[in-house]
Amino acid sequence: MTAAQNASSTPRPVDEATLLASLPSGLFVGGEWRDASGGATFDVADPATGRTIATIADASPDDGITALDAAVDAAAEWAATAPRVRAEILRRAFDLLQERKLEIATLMTLEMGKPFAESLGEVAYGGEFLRWFSEEAVRITGRYGVNPEGTGRTIVSQHPVGPCYLITPWNFPLAMATRKIAPALAAGCTVVVKPAELTPLTTLFFAQLLTDAGLPAGVLNVVTTTHSGAVSEPIISDPRLRKLSFTGSTAVGKKLIAQAAENVLRTSMELGGNAPFVIFDDADLDKAVDGAMLAKFRNIGQACTAANRFIVQRGIADEFARRVTERVEQLRVGRGTDEGVTIGPLINESAVEKARTLTDDAVTRGAQVLTGGSAIDGDGTFFAPTVITEVPTGSDILREEIFGPVLAIIPFDDEEDAVRLANDTEYGLVAYVFTENLARGQRMIERLDTGMMGLNVGVVSNASAPFGGVKQSGIGREGGLEGIHEYLSTKYTMTPNP
Repeated sequence: MTAAQNASSTPRPVDEATLLASLPSGLFVGGEWRDASGGATFDVADPATGRTIATIADASPDDGITALDAAVDAAAEWAATAPRVRAEILRRAFDLLQERKLEIATLMTLEMGKPFAESLGEVAYGGEFLRWFSEEAVRITGRYGVNPEGTGRTIVSQHPVGPCYLITPWNFPLAMATRKIAPALAAGCTVVVKPAELTPLTTLFFAQLLTDAGLPAGVLNVVTTTHSGAVSEPIISDPRLRKLSFTGSTAVGKKLIAQAAENVLRTSMELGGNAPFVIFDDADLDKAVDGAMLAKFRNIGQACTAANRFIVQRGIADEFARRVTERVEQLRVGRGTDEGVTIGPLINESAVEKARTLTDDAVTRGAQVLTGGSAIDGDGTFFAPTVITEVPTGSDILREEIFGPVLAIIPFDDEEDAVRLANDTEYGLVAYVFTENLARGQRMIERLDTGMMGLNVGVVSNASAPFGGVKQSGIGREGGLEGIHEYLSTKYTMTPNP
């Protein structure tokens, strides 16, 4: 294949103007697109340019309740729908997503900023939740047996938990929606989805795609709003709601858990992270550098699973820093739709300021900047890919989630020191460990306080695996065999001997 032929076969974004003109702009309630009450709207911006790319409906609290009304009205019929029918709708949605992957990848890049190649990767990842849970929908089982005393029969059955409220974050606009919506629909639950106001367009696109796949009216409802708390509070306090799922910051998650307690709602909370990336001196350093680049700079560092603290054994810390700095300096910053770009913009100016503040604090305390370290002037909200080393204990960057392209290195002396540093956080979402010593790897599985761990790998997310954390990183699991059970309630029935 010639270079010209190879270039022509490389997937490229679709025409932006045509795509944006085709998007729905209203709330999706009861199977219909409608304006917000009072006609309120808000703008969605491209973080690479700061320019408005769409204007969409801005829901009020009344709109939120109307959406819940629709979900409640559709609940009984959807719960009674045959699992195979539910499965086939999800599978058709998966197929449609693959057919339209260039459109939805372009849309994600426009509203969130990630490079187009990474958006295509998210389409593949997000689509897998549709395929996985289409398969799980027909495998919801119970059990039947004689009780130990021989006096009766035990029946254990699973049932949809009921109407659900799903709140998704801005950083993975498709995957975070499919990770919640797919198991809910597979289990027989109806849903109201509130996407983040910074990246709502992908969810609107996906709602239409599910409708095209045959999802009945009212099963999925979408409310977009700039008044998140005002819209969410009456939905969560409504006694008809039975489940709340949220992905976002720990601070907001705690508030939502408190609100959910009033009606004893089932909750799933995927909250903040502060992931350690531990490299022992027996690690394959080439693999460790590759893993570090994925764990840190994927999604521009804006991922709850992003490595936050690179804890490197002292004897190899300088060499790791040198190698990873060389790789970071090869990253190309720009608008995600431009060919060859590997680092897009941060989501907004607040994110830039946070990266700047955390970096400056570490440097003030004695850390050394090896590359980057500052915002990039011009249009958009860009921060230079950064490596800092010799980060002192007590630096804010070791306690707070960076959510940006800043790689912070902390040297350690021995295994006990590594475990102490890795566990020295209130969070426990994911950890990464690189070592060629099998016994040491097994010890790290046992000793690190985390809900997930990557052993010699820099990416752990997979639709077939239970995603979630411990400590203040959340409760519940999404994905895997466990994911559908978050949307099912268990019923035990005793019957007499036949």
